[in-house]
Amino acid sequence: MKKKAKGLFIGRFQPCSVAHMWLFEQKLNKGVPILIAIRDIEPDEKNPLEPEDVKKLWEKIYEGNENVSVMIIPDIESVNYGRGVGYEINEHVPPDDVCNISATQIREHIKNGSDEWKTMVDEKIHDDIVSLLKNTK
Repeated sequence: MKKKAKGLFIGRFQPCSVAHMWLFEQKLNKGVPILIAIRDIEPDEKNPLEPEDVKKLWEKIYEGNENVSVMIIPDIESVNYGRGVGYEINEHVPPDDVCNISATQIREHIKNGSDEWKTMVDEKIHDDIVSLLKNTK
């Protein structure tokens, strides 16, 4: 049986948000499995989470969903392709309510003790996000 090709999503996901999930749903809703590829970056102020922690968060959100694979990839400088590579390159433009969500905004809300971020993150990982971000600088 031929394996079904996957939609690839590359990112830092610092932290995972419903905006990311909206993007993934653009493929999942069409029956296309996805691969969430987390860039292996050194944590810093803008990227406080370890790639392994981000991977665990996505695995928790999509637990039991056989159409979602998650892996850590080496950090990348660019994505390049030649002609006739056999796959599409797609841009999905989110609606305003999703487009305006930012990981920086989520981190700031948590840092300032505001609960506004909770609508921006899947409830399955609320406690994990708070715990992980409190353990960073």
